[in-house]
Amino acid sequence: MDFKLLQKVKVVSTDHLDETLLEIMKTENYQRPLFVMDDFLSQVEIVQDVQTELKANGIEYAVFDKVVSDPPTSVVDAGVTAFKEHKADSIIAIGGGSSIDVARGINIVRVNGGKISDYVDPQAAIKPCPGLIAVPTTSGTGSEMSNALVVTDEASKQKLAILADDAVSEYAVLNPDLLLSLPKNMTIATGLDAFSHAAEGYLSKLASPVTDAICEKIMFLLYNYLPRAVKNGADREARERVMVAATLAGWMLNNAGTNVGHSMAHVLGSKYHIVHGEAVAYALPGVLRFVGPVMPHKVREIGQILGAVYPENAPEEQTTLIAERTYKDFRDQILGLHPFSDYKISHEELATNAEAVAHERFAGNTPREVTVDAAETLLASYGKQ
Repeated sequence: MDFKLLQKVKVVSTDHLDETLLEIMKTENYQRPLFVMDDFLSQVEIVQDVQTELKANGIEYAVFDKVVSDPPTSVVDAGVTAFKEHKADSIIAIGGGSSIDVARGINIVRVNGGKISDYVDPQAAIKPCPGLIAVPTTSGTGSEMSNALVVTDEASKQKLAILADDAVSEYAVLNPDLLLSLPKNMTIATGLDAFSHAAEGYLSKLASPVTDAICEKIMFLLYNYLPRAVKNGADREARERVMVAATLAGWMLNNAGTNVGHSMAHVLGSKYHIVHGEAVAYALPGVLRFVGPVMPHKVREIGQILGAVYPENAPEEQTTLIAERTYKDFRDQILGLHPFSDYKISHEELATNAEAVAHERFAGNTPREVTVDAAETLLASYGKQ
């Protein structure tokens, strides 16, 4: 049976990260965790408090802090070496999507052997991988709940997506205090990433009535609380609501998937170094217009969640354009995402990626066939305000 709603991750929302992680260690009888994060987080007081609490209670930890943005496969393989050298029994991943993706990759390889690149093949067998505790420090990727990880092949510079239902986090621990100092530009980009997860899942061939209801709530939360978090990063309630929305959106990645919006982001992001949350946000208006002819009601609903007002008896083509315009206003005017033109990439250059977009694995979830011609049309509108 093809289940439409699965949730394997134990989710904890906490105001006391140190106490919660210690409790998880004791509950699961983990004694030797490996922290996986970037080198900046090693200096953050909340993280240091966690480590002090664990050490005071006899938990021997080690730190692997070599994570970088768009992590290459070599970082995962180096993390596996660190795991083995410490004789670790678990992983505490603290950070954004890159840290949690690297940690998931380490967990896959330490259980299954080989190198992380061996598991790009969808037919590769992956045994259950317990022991991953994910602590997100951004609200966007949803990696703490996702069954996916993305790493970069150093030779080809391509992003490699690995899907593994048996490698999801054992725990996701949500603490909004980790987000209070997140910079404005990252708050915008990661929040829009979460919105795209929900919108693309809503407009996916894998969607179901159950996932639709959750995706609608995610978009509602982000529309109402992300602008507050952008305006005032210390607004703890807004941070907490956005964090919950992003985590739910990560859950939807496993159940409803994404579509060609993420295909464009993966292809263009790896080639031109476009921030991922920005890359999907520049793509979404074109996706709304492309999917409009086959899912007009859902496109209209997305606009309505964002505050769109439709003329009575407006034709579907008009409601789709209004929804697209309303999303752009949310993205560019209310949140203040910087224009795509800042990247100084011509649309003629973007068009050279049409074939790669059409054949990217998530394009197949789109409810219309993404031909090379269709990809060219999508790329022609990419990032336009």
